[in-house]
Amino acid sequence: MTARIEHRFAQCRANGRAALVTFVMAGDPDPAVSLEIVKALPKAGADVIEIGMPFSDPMADGPAIQAAGLRALHAGMTLHGVLKLVADFRKENAETPMILMGYYNPIYVYGVDQFLADAMAAGADGLIVVDLPPEEDEELCLPALKAGLSFIRLATPTTDDARLPAVLANTSGFVYYVSITGITGAGRPDYSRVATAVKRIKGHTDLPVAVGFGVKDAAAAREIALNADGVVVGSALIDALAKTLDAEGRGGPATVEAVGRLAGELAAGVASAAKERAIP
Repeated sequence: MTARIEHRFAQCRANGRAALVTFVMAGDPDPAVSLEIVKALPKAGADVIEIGMPFSDPMADGPAIQAAGLRALHAGMTLHGVLKLVADFRKENAETPMILMGYYNPIYVYGVDQFLADAMAAGADGLIVVDLPPEEDEELCLPALKAGLSFIRLATPTTDDARLPAVLANTSGFVYYVSITGITGAGRPDYSRVATAVKRIKGHTDLPVAVGFGVKDAAAAREIALNADGVVVGSALIDALAKTLDAEGRGGPATVEAVGRLAGELAAGVASAAKERAIP
């Protein structure tokens, strides 16, 4: 499954542009609309999809993603439901990489071996589990790699050169660079610092470096795309989704359309950086 991620980044690189990586929460605002959103993202220009696994205590997430997780949980989304969403998506799309993102507790409760087997069977390509440091690789990272799933690690502005080798040791697929300290959706990145950080990380690894946190619109996506292999957007898409919900928190065709429209704008922003990219 790792091959799907590698192929997509290689494809984008061959086209002279960064990849657009979009995050949405599985089951937000309900399982049916969520599936339609996920199906719409590649058509709008998303190259890679991160699917949030809703959890009741999402410590790294800002208000938008926390609210999305709560909506999904209230709508009955479970980890089984997340994997069903991936499997349903795969019935129509065999090319777009799908990465499961969340926290370890639901996976632990599910059972690591069973979860990995079911994730592979559903058609997932990788995992981002934000609360497992490299020191805990035997818990999930190494079993995931053995099962055939990429394990994508986060690097941050506080990940110095002494720490970076440990972060990168068992990372595969790509490196996710968090451009700002703190929770998702907070502030805007300093683009010059992002460029320096990406260059530093690429001095330690041949993996693509995708940059996220704080990318809210096409202009920001373009700035990040000048110096990164991928641009990750989550909170902005979830904000667009939330604005379409009715008083009862229900979505519909307008919800899918709003998320797809913003994804298309972000994709255009990423594409517009192609001729000026610092990365060949």
